[in-house]
Parts: sequence; C-alpha cells; structure tokens
Amino acid sequence: MNILLFLSCILIIILYFYILKNKKNEQLKKIFLINLILLFILCFFVLLTTFSNTLNINPIYFDYFSYIGGCFLPVSVFFTGLIFENTKINFSKKHLLLLVVPIISLLVLWTNDYHHLFYEIYSTNLNNTTHGPYIFVHYIYSYTLLFLGIFRLLRFSIKNSGFFSKQSLLIVLGISIPIVINILGSFKLLPMTIYVTPLSFTATVICFALAIFKFDFLKITPIALQKIVDRISDSYIVLNENNVVTDFNETFLTTFNVKSNDVRNKDIADLIQGFNEHNINIDSLLITLDKIKSSNDTFHFEKHFESVNKYFNIEINDIKSNSKYVGTLILLKDITQHIEDMNTIKENQDLLVEKERLASLGQLVGGIAHNLKTPIMSIAGAAEGLTDLVKEYDYSIEDPEVNFQDHHEIAHDMSEWIEKIKTHTSYMSDIITAVKGQAVTLNEDEEDSFTINELVKRINILMKHELKNALIDMKVNMNIDDMISLHGNVNSLVQVINNIISNAIQAYNGETNKSIDLSFNKNNNNLVISVQDYGCGMPIEVKDKLFKEMITTKGKNGTGLGMFMSYSTIRGHFSGDITFDSTLRKGY
Repeated sequence: MNILLFLSCILIIILYFYILKNKKNEQLKKIFLINLILLFILCFFVLLTTFSNTLNINPIYFDYFSYIGGCFLPVSVFFTGLIFENTKINFSKKHLLLLVVPIISLLVLWTNDYHHLFYEIYSTNLNNTTHGPYIFVHYIYSYTLLFLGIFRLLRFSIKNSGFFSKQSLLIVLGISIPIVINILGSFKLLPMTIYVTPLSFTATVICFALAIFKFDFLKITPIALQKIVDRISDSYIVLNENNVVTDFNETFLTTFNVKSNDVRNKDIADLIQGFNEHNINIDSLLITLDKIKSSNDTFHFEKHFESVNKYFNIEINDIKSNSKYVGTLILLKDITQHIEDMNTIKENQDLLVEKERLASLGQLVGGIAHNLKTPIMSIAGAAEGLTDLVKEYDYSIEDPEVNFQDHHEIAHDMSEWIEKIKTHTSYMSDIITAVKGQAVTLNEDEEDSFTINELVKRINILMKHELKNALIDMKVNMNIDDMISLHGNVNSLVQVINNIISNAIQAYNGETNKSIDLSFNKNNNNLVISVQDYGCGMPIEVKDKLFKEMITTKGKNGTGLGMFMSYSTIRGHFSGDITFDSTLRKGY
C-alpha cells in the first residue's frame, strides 16, 4: 500500500513538471496544475498516515492536511470542466463563493475535537468511523461540483465530436474511479480504509498520464472534428492569446511541407522566420494580430508563396467564446486555380480583342483600297487630260490660226480638269480622315464634339465598299436635324454602327439586291439610331446572351466580341443603351 501511494506521488510530480515546462499558458494548463497539486497533497498526507504509529502521531492530524486536497479538489474539477467547455473564463468575485464551503469544511474538521460535527468517532477504517452531521453538507457539496465538472466535460465532447474524444474519456474515467469508491466508502456500502481514496487516485493519475502523453490532453481536439478539418481543402492555423500556434490541420502541413513538431507550440513570429523565402512582413502581421483581439472585423489579403508556387487569400479572424477573445484563426484559402483561370481568360480575351482589331484593320484596309481606287483613277485621267491640253496649248502658241478665243477655251478646259482633281483630292482627304480616326480609336479614347451629318458621312465612306460588294443598298432615314451636335468619341460610335451594319449585311447570307435602313430619330432628349435588316433574324439562344457574353452565330468566322464590345462602348462612353427586336426568319 505504501508503495502504491508513493508511486502515486511520484507520478503526480512527473506530470506536474512535464506540464509546467510546456510553453502553453492557457487557463486549462493552470487549472490542471492546481488539480495535480491538490492530488499530491491528498496522496502525500495519506501516505504519512501509514507512518502514524511509527511516528507516534494521531493519524487524524495527517488527515487534517490531506483534506486540504480533498475539500478543494471538487472545486478545481468543476473549474476544469468549465474551462474545458469555454476554453477561457473570466474569474470574478462570485467564483470565490465556491470556496466558502470547502473553507468551512476545513475549519469544522480542524476544530472537530470541540464539537464533533465532522467526526463523532474517527478511524482509518471507514466502517468504524461515525460521521457528524456536517459531513453530509460536505459530501453533497463536493459530489455536486464533481458531477457538474464531469457533466461539462461530457457535454463538450458530445457537442463537438458526436462521440467521446479519447482524451475526455480518460479524464472522466480518472475522476470517476475515486468518486465512485468514495461514495461507496462514505455510505459504508463497501468495507475500506482511508487509504483506498488516494490509491484510487493512482488510477486517476495513470488516466491523466495517458491523456497527456498519448493523446495530448492539453490540446483538447475532439477526434471526429479533427478528421473533418484535416480533410478541408483550405489550410488553417489557430493561435492562442500569446500568438502561439495551438492547432492546425493536415492540409497546412501538406501544403507547406512541414512537420507537426515544426509548427505546434511555435510562436507565430518564429514560425514565419522559418518561411523567409515567402517574404512575409512579420511586424505588419503582428500589428494585425493585435488589432484582431479587440475587433470584430475580418482582415484579409492575397499572398503568393513562391516556394510552393501557390496563391492564397488569407483571412484572419478572432475566436470568441461567450463574447470573450480566446484565440485567432488564420485561414489560407488556395486560390491558385482561380488566379490561373483568370490569367487564361485574360489571355484569351486579349487574343480575341487582337483578332477583332486585326479584322477591323482588314476591313479598313479593304475600304481604303476600294474608296481610294476610284478617285486615284479619276485624278490619273485628269492628269492625262491636262497633259493633252498642255501639249495642245504649246502647239497653238506659234499657230497663226489660233486666236484669243481658242486660248480661252483651252484654259477653261484646264480649269475644269483642275476642279475635278480638287473634288477627288477632297474626297480622298475625307476618306483618310475617317480611316485615320477608326485606326486611332483601336488604341486611344478621345472625346470631341461632332454632328450627325459628320457621323453619317464617315459611316457612308467606311461601309461603301462592303455594301457595294454585297450588292446591298443602305437607306438613310434622317428624321432629325442632321446638324445636331453630339459629344463623345465619334470614331467609337462609327465603329459600333458599322459593326451592326456588317451584321445586318451578313444576315442576308449572301443574298443580293436587299436593303438596310439606317434611321435617326429623337425620343424625348435622346437620339435613337436604329439599323434594320430583313434577313434571317436571331435564334432564341443568341437573343438571351447577345449583350451578356461573347456569342456568335458565325461559327469559326466570328468571335462574338463585336456586339459585346459595342454594348460596352455605348454604355461606358455614351451613357446609352443598345436594344434589339428580332423575329426568326424575319430580320430585326
């Protein structure tokens, strides 16, 4: 018996110093140390009781000291369950009331010789002991606190894991053994001596040792919950109030290729220093962690970790229990795939924009070739006519039959040719101005004032070639003063209208001798420009997505970017809107 009591004391001391050297400084650690101190007091003085005959000392005097542990241990167990459930509690003056009954119990015990309220007859053999009336107050109070503490442990485990975590079961088993034995002994249902109680606590110490050494009791993570968080695709780490890592999931270890021992119980600053290649600003992070403790806001930012070549959206939140700060959660959401997808979309969009730009340039070049060909040929013809007139005039100088009237006629013919050249050069200048504007709008975004007349003129110049090749006639219906001035980028508006006209031409699928109506109307203070064809119309699946995404009915010959960009241009640059009305096989 002495050996078992002695071993209990040794185990308690080992556990005490093992937990004491742990860097964690949570309330759970402190209350657990108090439990061990009270257990040691109980076991040690009961152990001394076995030497009472040798020391010639009444054993009750050793019991006086052992009851320091026995009276306050139920209170300590109650606080253990309370802290286990809430992670952290704020001690107040009302908690001191829990110590009143244990203190009274000790005073009644120490003055028992004068009133015998605790023991009427004391004996180390409980069957020979006669208790006083106060002992029942002590028992009821002590067992009530013990049961409440165990109940909180059980409720927390069930709530978080659906079944008991192994740590909790060991702790509950360790506490239950001495409680059951004491109840049986106190009510004389089982013959025993006072030595049985501390011996039963030997089993308690063993259960505590297993919970701490094998299952890391002070970590207190329910097993089922841990399995769930380990399967979460996002990484996380949990910090206590001292910024020490108390928890993390398997995803974090796998993502950053680190071991559990390299992370657990590490100060966050020390942990980050091991990740120097990630270029994390430690001072800035620590400032953020301090702000979190007194704020309900979520701090988040994006970070690229080069060593693992991953992008993360990092969120930092406080963890509260009953409105009390108990820790910090750092969640690392892997957004690598999202970033890569966005880059791919951007690259594809750039390719589509470039394709559309080249298509527009091709259309411009075709328009230039067609529109400049006729005036150039006309100017060439005028030059030939002038050449002939110059030769005729040169021959006539020495011809006596040529009179003044003939000279005037030659000069008049030369003037007519010069006027024709001026007309053609002016037309070429207009073409160059229009084409230059369209080319510039692909790269710049300038705003200016222009008239509807100027707008129509540019549209006619640029679309003349395409309309002529398609054998399509475009009628301009001007139902508004064409000198009304508009403000914006005329080239952008020309490009939008030309794109719609091109779509209208293509709606005829190569049919010739068709018409397109370009109309200008006024609705309140708004200018309404409409393009109407009488072609094939649009399928319903195209109508539903026309301005919402890049969609085309031209197959590989179209990108769907034209109408999408046209809609964006009208909305963004002119604060306007584009609508359509289309009936399949009837045009729009």
